[in-house]
Amino acid sequence: MMKTNFQQRGVTFGGFIMILALLGGLAIFSMKLIPAYMENGKVQKAFDAIVSDPAMQAASIPEIKESFSKRAITMDSVTGITTEDLVIGKEDGKLTLSASYSKKVPLVGNVSLLIEFNPSAPK
Repeated sequence: MMKTNFQQRGVTFGGFIMILALLGGLAIFSMKLIPAYMENGKVQKAFDAIVSDPAMQAASIPEIKESFSKRAITMDSVTGITTEDLVIGKEDGKLTLSASYSKKVPLVGNVSLLIEFNPSAPK
């Protein structure tokens, strides 16, 4: 008589459900974080535009804040940063902009994630 061993390979149904739950949790986590990082990208884009604008090189601090407000807050609907968070300076005769702000992202129930952003231009 011939004896054969059959080994089953693959994932059990319970393992499959666990993998789906893990992937679902990661997808939800990502979908909650992406808007915060996109908003930071808009802030960085506004900083880069202001620093590269020749008219802004000789502008006063209120004019620079006004320009940021128009570009980021009004046009791009940025809510995580205000003009008071801006740090405006000059380095080697060129305009520099930086900021430090936090964004609180609610995840599930009473669990939130606090993300700190530090955009600056020029990098």
